[in-house]
Amino acid sequence: MQLRGVFTALVTPFAQGAIDRENFNALCQRQLDAGVAGLVPCGTTGETPTLTEDEWADLVSTTVRISNGKVPVIAGCGSNSTARTVATITRARNLGADAALVVFPYYNKPNPAGLRAHVEACCRSGLPIVLYHVPGRTGQRIELEQLAELCAIDGVVALKEATGDLTLGQRLLNHTPRAILSGDDFTFAALMAMGGAGTISVLSNLAPQMTVAWARAAETGDVETLRRLRARLLPVVQYLFSDTNPAPVKAALASMGLC
Repeated sequence: MQLRGVFTALVTPFAQGAIDRENFNALCQRQLDAGVAGLVPCGTTGETPTLTEDEWADLVSTTVRISNGKVPVIAGCGSNSTARTVATITRARNLGADAALVVFPYYNKPNPAGLRAHVEACCRSGLPIVLYHVPGRTGQRIELEQLAELCAIDGVVALKEATGDLTLGQRLLNHTPRAILSGDDFTFAALMAMGGAGTISVLSNLAPQMTVAWARAAETGDVETLRRLRARLLPVVQYLFSDTNPAPVKAALASMGLC
């Protein structure tokens, strides 16, 4: 599986405490129309820790149906329980997802052997795995050498690197052939300019076409477009992370009548 470009970390719209299916469908279609490379339901931005199992399945199956094979669907499947994560990956595979986004176990903070055993168990599910390194959510920053070792496990196709540390991102590019997807809207363009494969983005919920253009400019070395879009989009990114994600992006989408 080749993962390259902008993958949108979809929000989950609600109305009166239930999933707002009409707006979720419209949000997915808006992303496809803008030319994103893939859809990521039920990640951090989709509020997956508080979704019920039925809500999670509804969102994944809906995304698969709307995508209809046009772009990959990477379903958020991670938890701090190995058994639960493996069961969720299996369910995502059965629902038609193309890959699973698997966060390193939060709160538990496994040692290196535990992390490797967790990833190996996930990979035995048969669905391609995108690992997710986000120390701000897990409480555990993993060293470069171990990240490269985990990426080398058969079944891992990419790493979502969400530290915002460009030095770490660039070093990873030198240490693994796996796709490195930035999980940070502040720095993804810079990482892509250095050879990163793409981004799993919050920003693209709001401005999918401009986010895609920003990524393409980084990939092709179009410095003028990079500078122009940086001036327009960086203040938006600053707003999106002025409070805990996804509160700001959902407020912005609501102001646009999209959520």
